[in-house]
Amino acid sequence: MQKYSPVKEGKVREIYDTGDNLIMVATDRISAFDVILKNKVEKKGTVLTQMSKFWFDYTKDIVDNHMISTDTADMPEFFRTEEFTGNSMLCKKLTMLPVECIVRGYITGSGWNSYKENGTVCGIKLPEGLKECDKLPEPIYTPSTKAEIGDHDENIDFERSVEVLEKDFPGHGREYAEKLRDYTIALYKKCADYALTRGIIIADTKFEFGLNENGEVVLGDEMLTPDSSRFWPVEGYEPGKSQPSFDKQFVRDWLKANPDSDYNLPQDVIDKTIAKYEEAYELLTGKKL
Repeated sequence: MQKYSPVKEGKVREIYDTGDNLIMVATDRISAFDVILKNKVEKKGTVLTQMSKFWFDYTKDIVDNHMISTDTADMPEFFRTEEFTGNSMLCKKLTMLPVECIVRGYITGSGWNSYKENGTVCGIKLPEGLKECDKLPEPIYTPSTKAEIGDHDENIDFERSVEVLEKDFPGHGREYAEKLRDYTIALYKKCADYALTRGIIIADTKFEFGLNENGEVVLGDEMLTPDSSRFWPVEGYEPGKSQPSFDKQFVRDWLKANPDSDYNLPQDVIDKTIAKYEEAYELLTGKKL
């Protein structure tokens, strides 16, 4: 049996190269503030993979995605073990585009901080009088550059995203930038509308795209998971304050309140985190893991 080692490791994911395709494994690691925490959150990787699968299936009418299968029977024998079951996705190889595609439907987090300072988010002027966590009149696209592990992503405006893409793909910068923006907004609108019917507000999220062998833009990485999105319960939603969430904002808040923790979470925080992830999965998909 051929053995495989990761060809790339991110904060949470490990990527294996099988020759024709890639296998993306979502581990039980958790990161916050661009730091990998010392704890693992059991079953988190399975939630991330299965939630991505749900959304990839739901949005393939908007844009093609890189998913082939999440069944380890479709993968080389090395991956047919408990370690890889549920948390692994067989994917098409893509040339990834060097822009993270962030879309905000509500004003919160760093966007709220920026708005309080000068009435803008990533250079986009917003209406006066918004309250924290207000729904925006229309979703806004606020791309960023991709940072290496340990560095912070840099927010950029649309024109800067054109320049970043043009540098790597001469003659295609504006074309790709416009496609990324338009796909990002379309994906968010469809999924946010659906999520509302399931009791969840998707406040913001990020997508990543790449090019397939034919040069077409394809959705890659993960999609609308609690790691890449802010999920709030519809019940009890009230602008003017921070919202309870189904995502790792719970972990971020605990770390902020415990600055001497050395990024080490107590067990009760770990237990509450996975419970929130699983609740979001069950609400959105109507299934139990």
